Amino acid sequence: MNLISARNLFLLVVILSLQTHLGSIIQRLIPLCHASPHTLRHTHYQNIAISRRAAALQASPENPDDIFLSTTPYWLNQTLDHFDPQGSPKFPQRFFEYLGFFKAPHGPIFLTICGESTCPGILNDYIAVLAKRFGAAIVTLEHRYYGFSYPFEDLSTKNLKYLNSKQALSDLATFRNHYQDLINARYHRSSTIADNAWVTFGGSYAGALSAWFRLKFPHLTRGSLASSAIVNAIQDYFAFDQQVAKSIGPKCTQALQAVKANVNHSMRKNATLLKSMFGAELIKNDADFLSLLADSTALAAQYGFQDLLCKPLVKSFDTKKNMLVAYQTYVKNTIYDGFGINPIDYNRDNMKNATLAGPNSGSRLWTYQFCTEFGLLQAAPPTNSLRFSQLSSKYYLDLCSYIFGEETTPNSDATNLYYGGNDIAGSRILFTNGAQDPWRHASKQVSTQSEPVIVVDCQNCAHCVDLSGCPQFPFHPQGDASLCKPRDSIDKARILIEDYINLWITS
Repeated sequence: MNLISARNLFLLVVILSLQTHLGSIIQRLIPLCHASPHTLRHTHYQNIAISRRAAALQASPENPDDIFLSTTPYWLNQTLDHFDPQGSPKFPQRFFEYLGFFKAPHGPIFLTICGESTCPGILNDYIAVLAKRFGAAIVTLEHRYYGFSYPFEDLSTKNLKYLNSKQALSDLATFRNHYQDLINARYHRSSTIADNAWVTFGGSYAGALSAWFRLKFPHLTRGSLASSAIVNAIQDYFAFDQQVAKSIGPKCTQALQAVKANVNHSMRKNATLLKSMFGAELIKNDADFLSLLADSTALAAQYGFQDLLCKPLVKSFDTKKNMLVAYQTYVKNTIYDGFGINPIDYNRDNMKNATLAGPNSGSRLWTYQFCTEFGLLQAAPPTNSLRFSQLSSKYYLDLCSYIFGEETTPNSDATNLYYGGNDIAGSRILFTNGAQDPWRHASKQVSTQSEPVIVVDCQNCAHCVDLSGCPQFPFHPQGDASLCKPRDSIDKARILIEDYINLWITS
């Protein structure tokens, strides 16, 4: 039922795997950024921020150096409605900084954009390698509404009207200027000299935000890296399923078609029993359950761990034994236990009623965004689909209406008109994609001088491979690429990335 929310999905897994190690971190003091003119001023918002800090601290993992560079949060008093700033209230928005590589006071500043999930800190991925290479500070801003950066305790539909990419981009612009003021004050830099050289980074939806930030605010960043950036809001995204089949190969596709036939047969015979087999008895709507299974398959291609899906499944297919058992084992061990996905998240009633703000509200929030702005409905193609035929465009549109109200429908045409879609016309935007990524067809397709496109082509090079390494799940510190086969494609891509960043910050 959920659209797979891409790169930031694995951040939730990191949090879940580390939450048990809180220890003395609960006692840590959180800096309040008093040096900035944009700091929290009003008692009401200070009180809100204090309570958010306490909650965020309890949910924050300890800081193993191989995963996070920093998990210490700071807070910005952010404008709720940037298009009516005079009458708009404020809300506390969380951000993070890492200065371990920073060549103060004039080094570049890398703004890594958090997308559609809780933002627990600054990851030690390939951006860290780049920051060390260029002597850059790294900062990241949690997306409005997600994690602990929510303006309303109640996430009912009427309170979600400020959740969109336009407001998020203005958040980034406000934060960028806020942090530049911080740097100027902290290092006694004169405000009359040029700002530090800013570069934005993001993956998937955050990759689109990175590209759009350069498009809409070219004076605030020297350039943008847009990894697996879904800049083209395609209403019925059939290419997603078609790329999954291509990425896993013909033999695994054949085995999965057999699994799909077995599932359809079992659903007709005893749907309750089949749901129980997958621990999904609480999913009442049959199509919602099928969406869980379809996404479980797609995740293997999206994050480069096809072998975990395909090897046991093909073996079972060849011996014609226990195919559903083999698939159920993969779903339980890899998707539930490894990825941390809970079947109840696919229950439409659970998502409809999950209106309490906080770090567990991401599914409802991202669903709202694709139901209003982006589309990108992972509908089953008319022929040769790996996804179940029940997962049609109508299924997703009905889902949007059921959760958020009858008037809720994706306005993907307006999104593409505003940003340009595949014809985005910016400058100094570098698009990168993995050749096996099901989302690559929603990114920019044609390379130009001002907007080059790099495709990393290897066996397990999928979503945000340039930043994450291979496979893209589980997490690899500093984007370790040693498991990318063959290795030369990602090495060449990273050389080009460094060349472009060097060009941007020196010119």
